[in-house]
Amino acid sequence: MIYIVNDLDMITKLEVGDLNLNIEEFDIVDLIQNVFDLFEMKAAKKDISLTFDKAEMEPHYVKADQEKIQQVLTNLTVNSIKYGRDKGTTEVSIVDLSENKYLVRLTDNGIGINNEDFPRLFERFYRVSKSRSRDEGGSGLGLSIVKHIIEAHNEKIYVESELGVGSEFSFTIEKSETINS
Repeated sequence: MIYIVNDLDMITKLEVGDLNLNIEEFDIVDLIQNVFDLFEMKAAKKDISLTFDKAEMEPHYVKADQEKIQQVLTNLTVNSIKYGRDKGTTEVSIVDLSENKYLVRLTDNGIGINNEDFPRLFERFYRVSKSRSRDEGGSGLGLSIVKHIIEAHNEKIYVESELGVGSEFSFTIEKSETINS
């Protein structure tokens, strides 16, 4: 199920620590597939293929707020499509980091990000590509929401990007102790 929350309301609650997390165990592979299914037509309009690393198709159970992690995946997928190249790719993979963590990686071959934009990338209302953002729409809150949700889970978010080559956004997430053991 998809929940759409007003971005400004969500970011305000996240910033003041007023957003309660509903921690539960769920299969993040299913959640990623659901997000991809939602945006399949949007990606098809730009001939962007949404792919999942085939080695990762087995269930990967995590312990987090499913609705909030869905928002993270949604925001990252939408950005990847928005700033992706026509006939490009967006791929998700899951890396087993340790006994209690996975790393979820979303990689594209889109326009990339300038080095000078990195320090402000997760700020409210900051847009990397001013002219293109106006054409594509959006609030400028997506990555700020992503950062706050990940930090509310006491997890980390990472970004690597090269202008003209593409970007990779990744975040850590806690494994489910009971289901994965």
